This record gives sequence, structure tokens and C-alpha cells, in this order.
Amino acid sequence: MLRIGLTGGIGSGKSTVSRLLAARGAVIVDADVIAREVVAPGSPGLAQVVEAFGDGVVGPDGALDRPALAAVVFADPEARRRLDGIVHPLVRARAGEIAAAAPRDAVVVHDIPLLVETGQASLYDLVVVVEADPELRVARLVRRGLTADDARARIAAQASDAERRAVADVVLDNSGTPEELAEQVDRFWAERVGPVTR
Repeated sequence: MLRIGLTGGIGSGKSTVSRLLAARGAVIVDADVIAREVVAPGSPGLAQVVEAFGDGVVGPDGALDRPALAAVVFADPEARRRLDGIVHPLVRARAGEIAAAAPRDAVVVHDIPLLVETGQASLYDLVVVVEADPELRVARLVRRGLTADDARARIAAQASDAERRAVADVVLDNSGTPEELAEQVDRFWAERVGPVTR
């Protein structure tokens, strides 16, 4: 089994790279998907979040009100640490279960936005970092519905490009066209994945 840690800042195009790797046969363990799963209505994770932050972070439908929670944790580093202390261990445990269920010869890609921030780089055979020009990232996030100021604040709250590069085995630049990104993924798969998995 080849374990790859995939990371990149918000708006860098990490999810696109994840889809490209899945199309090549990789098993994807997506931390964002799991993070939503572990705080689903009725879950122990949601109960812990409500205990820490109050009923105001739950919507009328019983689901986590993400904007309400974001308003609390993005303004308060201590609150964010408290949330991370609840969610990250649950995500790691579930990710471990998914990876353990993969075939022994699988290429397992752990798509982890906060890989650097949570100190997980050493857990992987290869770390792949997706980068893009910061202003391009802001523009992408604005298209997703954030304000430019919110986008910049979220980018600033994550590890820097330099911090990610420091743990990277491979850096993919997603400042160009989708075709250019796909070519980089093809090259990575041929040069770094193929020789290990043959």
C-alpha cells in the first residue's frame, strides 16, 4: 500500500487533484467529507460540539449550522483549538478505518486540508502539495460565495505555502489551466506512483 498525503490551502485546487488521482485508481480518504460525517445529526461528535459551543451552532433541522460555528471559531483562536480537539481525533479514527479497508496493494490518498497544521506529514510515504497564486485562490473562493476579506482571512488562518513546501515531496502548481494540472498529475503518477506499485 502506498500512502499519499495530499494537501493545499483553501482554493488551491486540492479537490480537483483528488478527483484526478481517483480517476487513476487511487482510493481517496477525504478529510472534509469525514469531518462532515463525524458531526452529522445524532452523532457523538455533534453532541460534543454542542456541549462546547452551545445550542446556537445547531440549525432548526438538527444539523450543525456551519456558518454559525464558523462565526465563533474563526474569530477566536482558542475556540478553534477547542473545535479541532473535538473533530480532528474523530476524523483521524474514521480515516484509519477507511484506509484499513482498502486492498493491500492500493494507492491510498489522504486528502487533508490541514495536514501541515496538524503535524501529520511524517505519516505518509509521499506528501503532495497543491499550490496556486494567492489572488487566484481569493477569486475562486469569491466565486464560491465568500467575500474577498473572508477568503483572505481563511487563507491567512492556514499554513503558508512555505510551510507546506517544507514537508512536500511533490508540489503541483494549479495556477494554470485544468489541462496543465492534469499533465502534472499524469507525470506524478508515472514517475512517483507507478514505480512503487508495479
